[in-house]
Amino acid sequence: MATGIQFTLSARDGAARTGVIHTPRGEIRTPAFMPVGTAATVKAMLPESVRATGADILLGNTYHLMLRPGAERVAALGGLHRFMNWDRPILTDSGGFQVMSLGPLRKLTEEGVRFASHLDGSKHMLTPERSMEIQALLGSDIAMCFDECPALPATEAEVAKSMQLSMRWAQRSRDAFGDRPGHALFGICQGGVTRDLREQSAKALIDIGFDGYAVGGLAVGEGQEAMFGVLDYAPGMLPEDKPRYLMGVGKPDDIVGAVSRGIDMMDCVLPSRSGRTGQAWTARGQVNLRNARHKDDPRPLEEGCGCPACRSYSRAYLHHVVKADEIIGSMLLTWHNLHYYQVLMEGLRNAIKSGRLAEFVYGFHATRAVGDLELR
Repeated sequence: MATGIQFTLSARDGAARTGVIHTPRGEIRTPAFMPVGTAATVKAMLPESVRATGADILLGNTYHLMLRPGAERVAALGGLHRFMNWDRPILTDSGGFQVMSLGPLRKLTEEGVRFASHLDGSKHMLTPERSMEIQALLGSDIAMCFDECPALPATEAEVAKSMQLSMRWAQRSRDAFGDRPGHALFGICQGGVTRDLREQSAKALIDIGFDGYAVGGLAVGEGQEAMFGVLDYAPGMLPEDKPRYLMGVGKPDDIVGAVSRGIDMMDCVLPSRSGRTGQAWTARGQVNLRNARHKDDPRPLEEGCGCPACRSYSRAYLHHVVKADEIIGSMLLTWHNLHYYQVLMEGLRNAIKSGRLAEFVYGFHATRAVGDLELR
């Protein structure tokens, strides 16, 4: 199976790894954090601004793009890269998670999921085959197989049934994807928080054969302790020479813990969503710019940060534009948050390369424990 996408590992430190995913559209340095461009845009950011933060790859959303503007329309306009003016790699999710989140608006069968659009109530059917077709029309560099992500809490029997369905859909996804040089398909390991089910899922995916493997079904309400419990063993069940992607994670301490346990790729809406609600992520933790204590503060949001929000504006100004609901507030805080996340990833990569990950993790938690320092 010639995909044109290769993964090379350059260093390890314990379970953590660093390397590069080579694609025709550019290299992805791992561990990698992927900003989320749900509807062909990272909200409040220009594509060149996202790239300036250090991001090598974006995530696009199959469910939202199939509904608006439509996969066929995007294809007719030159594909997702040209459509959104992003010439670097793009990973698209399969749409499965969003469809499963529709609750009573969807009906699950062996064939796939029939659902009503949250936009206009129009009826749609999403199957493994249709998901692969949509992702091919979008032209994503990395596609995800179609799966079911059961909502937690769920019984072990319910999780097992869902996992087995996802493995049958994984085979159908692989068959429908075919051989597309320059493009990759990732399988998704399911099984909730049950080790035996995770092992069964991993073995089934390896038998099918994928270009990379995701750990799915986490960050859905189980809590960090349970998630880390799964990550203590699940990455090791997947092939050593393929990328490992933890879907939908997360907060900075989630990322540090996941990388320490062998995860290579992550995505989350948190940095951009936080930026639109006046929340900033810093080395000292989260800062709420709506708080009145910032209104007379001439300091930058984070000392030493190279993003535009910190280079050119004070906390007092950021507080003002956030409280006034000015668009620039969302723009500046989103840029800062995405920049912080990429600085964090660079720090993790360098720590792994130098064999000093434990020291980096200790410093990360120690700095966060101090908290944001108020103006004196």
